[in-house]
Amino acid sequence: MSVPTVIQYRIGAAVLSLACLALLGVAAVLPPSSEGHGTHESLGLPRCGWVAMFDAPCPTCGMTTSFAHAADGSLLTAIKTQPAGGTLALIVAVIAIGAAHAALTGVATFRLLSPLRRPLTLWLALASILAAWIYKIVTW
Repeated sequence: MSVPTVIQYRIGAAVLSLACLALLGVAAVLPPSSEGHGTHESLGLPRCGWVAMFDAPCPTCGMTTSFAHAADGSLLTAIKTQPAGGTLALIVAVIAIGAAHAALTGVATFRLLSPLRRPLTLWLALASILAAWIYKIVTW
């Protein structure tokens, strides 16, 4: 890597880390809804239109609540609330740490993840979200 590329990489990694930390920081100050969904309403957002129309969970139902639990350190409760949300919250925390490491050291940490940038990974992620949605419907 040339010097400007390393600097750009480090700045990008720092921005990514800060974005992840901001997301987790907001989640940490939100009180998780005891219903397992609806925590986003404490941010001033409206009730989920999907729930209002169908009285059933949407594909991302419970994600904010799950993130709030995870940010409070209750990872098992986060996964029980919304499996994809709890997993995603953990992934965001790992990315925040990895990006901070990359920003501070300049080491191209994310090259280790290049095998994950394949179509199979995307399909597995989508299948996981679908499975989590089915779980949410069953536990509704």
